[in-house]
Amino acid sequence: MNPPVSPHTGRDQDITKVLWSLSDFLREDGIPVSEYVEQLAFLIFLKLAHEQSQRPLNPLDVLGYDAWGELRRTDVQHQPWRYEQMLNHLASRPGNLGLLFRKAQNRIQEPTKLSQVIDLVDLHHWSGDGSTSRGAVFEALLARFTSDSRTGAGQYFTPRPLIEAIVQCVQPGVDDTIIDPACGTGGFLIKSFEYLVNHFPPGVTPAQRARLNTGAFFGTELVDATARLATMNLVLHGLTRADATDPCITVGDALTHLPTRHATLVLTTPPFGMRSMGNADTYYRPDFWTKTSNRALNFIQHVYGLLETNGRAAVVIPDNVLFEGGAGDLIRRRLLSACDLHTLLRLPAGVFYAGGLKTNVLFFEKPSPRPDGRPSTKQLWVYDMRSHRPTPTKTKPLVGADFEDFVSAYRPGRPRNERIESPPFRSFSVEELLARDRTNLDLRVGEPQDEPVALGEPEADLYRMAEKITGELRSALAEFSALAEALRPYGVHRDRPDRDSAK
Repeated sequence: MNPPVSPHTGRDQDITKVLWSLSDFLREDGIPVSEYVEQLAFLIFLKLAHEQSQRPLNPLDVLGYDAWGELRRTDVQHQPWRYEQMLNHLASRPGNLGLLFRKAQNRIQEPTKLSQVIDLVDLHHWSGDGSTSRGAVFEALLARFTSDSRTGAGQYFTPRPLIEAIVQCVQPGVDDTIIDPACGTGGFLIKSFEYLVNHFPPGVTPAQRARLNTGAFFGTELVDATARLATMNLVLHGLTRADATDPCITVGDALTHLPTRHATLVLTTPPFGMRSMGNADTYYRPDFWTKTSNRALNFIQHVYGLLETNGRAAVVIPDNVLFEGGAGDLIRRRLLSACDLHTLLRLPAGVFYAGGLKTNVLFFEKPSPRPDGRPSTKQLWVYDMRSHRPTPTKTKPLVGADFEDFVSAYRPGRPRNERIESPPFRSFSVEELLARDRTNLDLRVGEPQDEPVALGEPEADLYRMAEKITGELRSALAEFSALAEALRPYGVHRDRPDRDSAK
């Protein structure tokens, strides 16, 4: 199931290592890795635009002027001022350019250090090796950045081996409209695009090919800085053009508005935990089944609204979505009734940025209602990776090979009645699921035999409550960390010189 290894892989890793070499040096100077990666993104784009405008065949002038050339010709002491002028100018441009530089600011005010970063970016020829190579370098930078638990940025980065496994299961097609309503750094969109490029069926028309760059991929991201990184990621991977007038990414809260665009395929990792919004701690949408402050439950309702009839979805959720009472019970019942909830992948703890956080993937489709009024779900297949895979760690995360057994059991593209039960993989009828107390989908499959003695109902309730609270606390701590990082750049830096003094 692993994608072929690029011949550029070793060189990409070397370039990533070189670009990352200044991160600790700058962090000691008060510039966190989040700001460093963002500055790298801006500078890589300026260098790429320069190279594209200078090539002898089919030159492409994205910016309308040679920003990189001007920056390189500026003396070192005035580079911070000139660079900030460029960022302000590009932020006012329409389309993807405006989104790439939305609210962008120069964070490396020390002239000699900014010059060092510019020199590092200039070492690599960004337009010569194809979008896969330059995209791989940027993905590697994002992976390093988001793996740092101090930043809290892991909530915007779904591990790529997990995404690749999900994409292999749902098999995006050339006629799909693919949406991620909480797109983070754009992993689901990029891996879907790569899958399509590698699995082009015969007879694809020019119009279908063109649509892949203009009307097939869309995402929404709440945080400006993350939306910039996602857009840069999409541009470097060739999924969209830097000068596109209609951005693939929208900045905002996907839950606050009814969908204006619908999808045949939704892939997403929504934010975990609760959301408090002043005096209101719940979203109200007339198309939602119920009100709740649990964002993952709200995103499930939102995904249902995004899907066209016969559309399909894969949503990463925390454990509490499977057993939370009240609104959770109602939403699970409606999901079983209105959708074909056919597969649940139970992931080991530690897959995501918050240690101990337990997550799952729900796979479902949205068929037309059955004429007899019966639930659209017939059987839910549960694959439990927790029972036969070691808990991943920071030094030994899950890799593509760890998902091979699941993808094989899923049988992508094959009728689900061909699936075969095994110790980690078994099915439950919809009648069994609806008969469970509170429609609890916290289903244990293939657990080791030395598990603790089963708890009684009162103890089980306490256990579920404790597990839910623990998960919420972990999510809240990560979100506070991410908020601190997001707010810090907009404050006053103690050692930051006055901008006019650099003129």
